[in-house]
Amino acid sequence: MTSVAQDLKVQRAAVADVRAIHELVNGFARTGEMLPRTLAEIYESLRDFSVVRDADTLLGCGALHVMWEDLAEVRSLAVQSERQGQGVRALLVRAHLSEARQLGLSTVFALTYRPAFFERLGFQQADVMTLPSKVWNECYRCPKFPTCNEIAVVLDLKVSS
Repeated sequence: MTSVAQDLKVQRAAVADVRAIHELVNGFARTGEMLPRTLAEIYESLRDFSVVRDADTLLGCGALHVMWEDLAEVRSLAVQSERQGQGVRALLVRAHLSEARQLGLSTVFALTYRPAFFERLGFQQADVMTLPSKVWNECYRCPKFPTCNEIAVVLDLKVSS
């Protein structure tokens, strides 16, 4: 892995980023690698999103979605194909974990097809059935429900601080 992420910074997403986020996320959704997001969903959850830019180019995005007093999900984590393997995804996740700690959350999870990436950041695989039912709210709308094959990964922030 070639890391160029040390020269990049995570920033809060802005309204001007919505169309680029939509394009990036839905590009991966078309290949079945993540869930699609409508423009309306991205606008409605814009405050959850962070981005990494190189000048004016959006390199990656991700969202920290608070689900309950002690639980948040890292979702819509996407990095331009040509910039993958350069530390951008890890930079985004670490920023989300820092924010989760600042908010006082105790647990962060993700549903992913790439559990090894999250495991390198301290997450552990978990049975999705052990996650609270609040997590399933979005699952019912998913085209892959009920035969989803995403893997749940969880990080206990009290242990990993």
